[in-house]
Amino acid sequence: MGRNEELLARKNSLVARGISNSTNIFVKEARGATIIDVEGNEYIDFYAGIGTLNAGHCPPPVVAAIKEQAEKLLHTCFMVTMYEPYLDLAEKLIEISPGSYEKRAMFVNSGAECVENAVKIARFHTKRTGVISFECAFHGRTLMTMSLTSKVRPYKFGFGPYAPEIYKIPSAYCYRCYYRSTYPGCGMHCLEQFDRMFAAEVVPENVAAIIIEPIQGEGGFIVPPPEFLPGLRKICDKHGIVLIADEVQTGFGRTGKMFACEHWGLEPDLMTMAKSIASGMPLSGVVGKAEIMNAPDPGHIGGTYGGNPVSCAAALATIDYMQQEKLVERAREIGEKTRARMLEMKEKYPVIGDVRGLGAMNAMELVKNSETKEPAKDEAAAVSKYCMKNGVIVIGAGIFSNVIRTLVPLAITDEQLDRGLDVLEQAVAKCQG
Repeated sequence: MGRNEELLARKNSLVARGISNSTNIFVKEARGATIIDVEGNEYIDFYAGIGTLNAGHCPPPVVAAIKEQAEKLLHTCFMVTMYEPYLDLAEKLIEISPGSYEKRAMFVNSGAECVENAVKIARFHTKRTGVISFECAFHGRTLMTMSLTSKVRPYKFGFGPYAPEIYKIPSAYCYRCYYRSTYPGCGMHCLEQFDRMFAAEVVPENVAAIIIEPIQGEGGFIVPPPEFLPGLRKICDKHGIVLIADEVQTGFGRTGKMFACEHWGLEPDLMTMAKSIASGMPLSGVVGKAEIMNAPDPGHIGGTYGGNPVSCAAALATIDYMQQEKLVERAREIGEKTRARMLEMKEKYPVIGDVRGLGAMNAMELVKNSETKEPAKDEAAAVSKYCMKNGVIVIGAGIFSNVIRTLVPLAITDEQLDRGLDVLEQAVAKCQG
């Protein structure tokens, strides 16, 4: 029995069964875009901690900042005794986030937690209760965020009842259009549907917020048409609804902009951010319009560990590193090469029904038949398994579990990227038969 198998057996005897694992790999160390397991096997990382390691594994300046801060202060609770790194990070995020208005920021620990707080802030500001989210959305695993999330298995099944006053509407999933239309001649039914929702489901005067991922991540890397997000902005402005952009997965350079909203010139009222904010250290935040962020009274929002000083130091160093190494620009280069290869594969292998993405956030949707678009869930699982056995770690996505997504660290070398894409193509070719 190898070391990975030994540890897996130990894990199964110690860890709750509900904590699943996509691989049987136990990691010993990682650098850049390379993972080394406890048996010395080396893997090219094509998933980056599910989008948490845009700056790569253990970027040296970030590790140094963590060590330096850890020697000074580990924790106090900012709500009792404060510290400067929290202010420095708030100032930096206010500076680099979209929006020409006065802003405020607050910090918590995870993507779900920042979404929870964004909803609380929006509700308190508007004095309304309703929240609209989208099919194919993923916002977290807590009660509120699980309720906002769309995929039932494994995230919601058996965990009801869910939070009330949550309303779902079809997303702008052009490959599988809910309205069986084709862009651009569709008339944007996905925006027109709001008129029907406001008449049939909830009046806009009761809606506090609309929350959306600019590119839906877990839902399958769904990139909306150009009109969609600006159209949401108009709907929110018309009805006094807070627009929350969930940039937990799309933020910090992933899409070729610091934040994905920038591709559409979108200025959300509130933005949630986490994952790559601090190179893997637990940290998340909400940044947005000062008048909305300042609505809750003192003590209404917060958390014991929120904005931990070591995590704040890691975030500041991560942002500096990304800017110095021009990783946002690098995301565009990675994306161009990755999409070009995926489109070449699509021409060769009918199992690839759609290729989509923005910047270094790319995916292939696999289907059994290009006409019926029947999801190829088993084939997607086979692709992931082949890649792992051949030294590349990829993960799936999509409400039908038939999407292969790539979230490569932006620190990846061209040689590593090419080698990983070669293995990915071999996997697709094998599953095609």
